[in-house]
Amino acid sequence: MTSETESGARVSARRRRPDADHPRRARDAGLSQGNFPAILHRSLKPIEPLNPEQLEAIHQASLTILHEIGIEFMGKKARAAFAKAGAKVDEGTGLVRIPAELVAQALKTAPKSFRLTPRNPARIVELGGDALAFSLVAGPPMVEDRINGRRAGNLPDYQRLIQLAQSFDIIHLLGNQPTAPQELPAVSRHLDCYLANLIYSDKVFHCTAIGAERALDGIDMMAISRGLSREDLAGDPSVITIISVNSPRRFDEAMSDGLMAMSEWGQATVITPFTLMGAMAPVSLAAALAQQNAEALAGIVLTQLTRPGAPVVYGAFTSNVDLRSGAPAFGTAENARATLCGGQLARRYGLPYRASNASASNTVDAQAAYESQMSLWSSVMGGANLVYHGAGWMEGGLCASFEKIVLDVEMLHLMATLVQPFTVNDAELGLDAQREVQPGGHFFGAQHTLARYQTAFHKPLLADWRSFPNWSEDGAKDATARATAVWQQALNVYTQPPMDVAVVEALEAFVARRKEERKSAGD
Repeated sequence: MTSETESGARVSARRRRPDADHPRRARDAGLSQGNFPAILHRSLKPIEPLNPEQLEAIHQASLTILHEIGIEFMGKKARAAFAKAGAKVDEGTGLVRIPAELVAQALKTAPKSFRLTPRNPARIVELGGDALAFSLVAGPPMVEDRINGRRAGNLPDYQRLIQLAQSFDIIHLLGNQPTAPQELPAVSRHLDCYLANLIYSDKVFHCTAIGAERALDGIDMMAISRGLSREDLAGDPSVITIISVNSPRRFDEAMSDGLMAMSEWGQATVITPFTLMGAMAPVSLAAALAQQNAEALAGIVLTQLTRPGAPVVYGAFTSNVDLRSGAPAFGTAENARATLCGGQLARRYGLPYRASNASASNTVDAQAAYESQMSLWSSVMGGANLVYHGAGWMEGGLCASFEKIVLDVEMLHLMATLVQPFTVNDAELGLDAQREVQPGGHFFGAQHTLARYQTAFHKPLLADWRSFPNWSEDGAKDATARATAVWQQALNVYTQPPMDVAVVEALEAFVARRKEERKSAGD
């Protein structure tokens, strides 16, 4: 039987207008989208705080951790793959000791860059080199906005978050469940989430890799949406997942099984240690980086043992805790330094790099802005190809905020503008304008200005540059209040991307079948 939610998706799918109309509608409604290429490329050189000797010392320390101390793999399949490749495996403790030769071999086959093609080929995501992509927030159990307050994650809010991601072109892909729909059964909610991802957006999305089945469901549903088979997608990747290491030095069975399933079918994995200095990693930055590096390399090796050439990303999520309370801290100077260093390590290995936009603030305030700005700046200038949690992260990852999405989109626009190529030629040097304007005059009416005034500067989505009297007369709204109006406006003009009704029905049938199979299996 078709559920009310699924039935609503089908009816909506039959009535929606073409997606090509959406960017124009958004701009006509006053929602600045910026003027950026579909695939962003960074023209600025990354910042590199480590000198060559320091970088090599961290690398060697990581190899010592891998070969002498070991990484625990709780999954039997993962341990078997390592044992077959020549690593030392202790079945009693689960510790795997990985020789340097295995690491070197894996780095030879891991691709330096790759592309992910969603159901809309115009939304291709490129990872590697100087490419730069931003994702929606992923994983919070709670959701919040200034109209409805803070609440548990639910499917209607999930759908609205996906619609917001679709509404802003600067959000290139969807993270793993921008909020968890807690009213749905945990064993099958990923299916409803995948369906919402495909119905309400046409962008690359994240597969849940808690075990192989959830990952394979996401691969199959993306394949259906593209009119392809799982086998077709193996050579034409479409989806991505984050493999979270249980730092220190542990991969649980579900994560390693999910990693192997994604890699086996040629889909992208991001190996991301969660190394909080003082808690899940030593308190010193160098030690935390060595541990992060060892954990990331261990997962990277497993992807290549599963399928040589499988797309993989070096992930970094190193920050610190408040040693007085134990609470995680983000957007700190230590977090930024670790992010910059992580980029150097990824480039040393010739791998795409993932970093994050994170904040520990409990509300959309100045703290949320400056912590996210620190995170974003260090991510972009650290050479990240994928900035995960790019928009909407709050409370150290416990809450997705509608207002924070808008605030972050504004900052993503600024970062994207910053990294655009700089043009210097006769036209841009504007000597004719200097000849036209007399000393002490102004350039408002100069031909150089009039020819460029519509596109000369980035138009803000959120900032208010009016004078104090004009701002006061219009209600004296602060940035958070303006953000509320922006997300409401975005949802009001949102248009679903087109999908053939037969494809919608095939996706719904897949979801219904897989739910029944999981129910029959006793999940």
